[in-house]
Amino acid sequence: MDSRLDYFGNSLASKVLKHLYSASKVLSDSPLPVTIQHLVEIRASQINGCGFCTDMHTKDAAHAGETPVRLNLVAAWREATVFTEAERAALELAEQGTRIADAAGGVSDEAWENAAKHFDEDQLVALISLIAVINSYNRINIINRQPAGGYQPGQFG
Repeated sequence: MDSRLDYFGNSLASKVLKHLYSASKVLSDSPLPVTIQHLVEIRASQINGCGFCTDMHTKDAAHAGETPVRLNLVAAWREATVFTEAERAALELAEQGTRIADAAGGVSDEAWENAAKHFDEDQLVALISLIAVINSYNRINIINRQPAGGYQPGQFG
């Protein structure tokens, strides 16, 4: 499969991606644990069906030391025993924040309150922002049909 256009080689796209990358950098340097960042990026990408981002973020997580068992169970986190309560809260918020159109009420109070039990205000800001940013990346790559499978850890940074 080929992408619809060379998004990464386009000058206008590079200006857009520069700002998304800047936001991503702020988030990667935030107090939100890196493990949770990876899990959220993977889960949102799975839900959205973004092969490029799923490939990228699972490889980056593995490179950072995430185990194959946990990576293989992200999509089934509710039934898996390998995730902490904080990770579960973040994954639930990521799912509801990604599936906004599927849920008539948006993100539930229960999901928010559960996340707020595990994360402080700056971490919640980072979590909300991360969910928004990864969904933006997913949409760009899905619309452009960006092929998956060739990403190498650290390729973009």
